[in-house]
Amino acid sequence: MVGEWYMLPRGESFEVVAYDHEEETVEIQYFDGAVEEFELETWLELSAEPIEPPEDWSGSVDIMREDYGMEDRANPYRPKNPLDELDINDKD
Repeated sequence: MVGEWYMLPRGESFEVVAYDHEEETVEIQYFDGAVEEFELETWLELSAEPIEPPEDWSGSVDIMREDYGMEDRANPYRPKNPLDELDINDKD
């Protein structure tokens, strides 16, 4: 069930992000990024219906580079696209 998307009867969609077998808890993350944890018994009472993942699921990934002190600069470890070099050389 981890990684699966569901919808509550009231229309809220969420993804199951963790299941703790020992503690019998299910952790979910709503589309807006909010996280909530339920005991397994409560989870079963939610009447959540499985759904397809949203086309744009980035709503739950609400992270900005500034949040982690990262500057907007090129990553020296990121592989370069060889086609970018063709564009530079074609300007002659």
